[in-house]
Amino acid sequence: MIELTTETLAGIECLHATPAGQRHQPLPTVLFYHGFTSSKEVYAYFAVALAQAGFRAVMPDAALHGARYHGDADARLGRFWDILKQNIDELPLLEAALRKDNLIADRRFAVAGASMGGMTALGVMARYPQIQSVACMMGSGYFMQLSQSLFPPLVADTPEQKAQFAARMAPLADYDPSNHLSALANRPLLLWHGEADDVVPAGETYRLQEALHQEKSAGNLTCLFEAGVRHRITPEALSAMVEFFSHHL
Repeated sequence: MIELTTETLAGIECLHATPAGQRHQPLPTVLFYHGFTSSKEVYAYFAVALAQAGFRAVMPDAALHGARYHGDADARLGRFWDILKQNIDELPLLEAALRKDNLIADRRFAVAGASMGGMTALGVMARYPQIQSVACMMGSGYFMQLSQSLFPPLVADTPEQKAQFAARMAPLADYDPSNHLSALANRPLLLWHGEADDVVPAGETYRLQEALHQEKSAGNLTCLFEAGVRHRITPEALSAMVEFFSHHL
């Protein structure tokens, strides 16, 4: 049995799941981020699975998503990278709200996500040393390079447009996980990807795996791929994430 509620933390509407009767007890906690153009409700099965395994799962809506959506889909399409950065910046606010009520058991605080949420998880790992473990599902650790092809914020054909693009992306450069490999290597990290992913290529995960191996920094890495799977979460991926946190949180 679990308890699943919707509540506001740090001004952000979240799904909040716990084992039944343990809502107000300190628990190992996973903050889970959803994908682009989706919402916390669409990914609620992650919260259910984590709570069933004994964790507290908190799933915030990203800016311009779910309860924070203003209805302008076209405007949102040009804000992917801004929203990703805002996710990363908001993590300390959510953590502080949870710790204020003594809901996180000691240092047992982890982050996970899928697609844009997986990139958020990697960005969080690169930036915040207090995160104990991280699971990235079908994401990428190469923000600046991938922004050239995945939901680019601006057209960048002319020299002037390229300069505008670079200026728009500049605030995200320091958040790029590929520039902080040591921070991805010093704690348990799960990377999962479908090999036939048609949105975020699986090559992004192979590339990060190889970079960590080249740095001789892959001792904490678990990397899983599923053949024939496109940009979606499978039951096997969900089970792998829960098992990973069961061992590393």
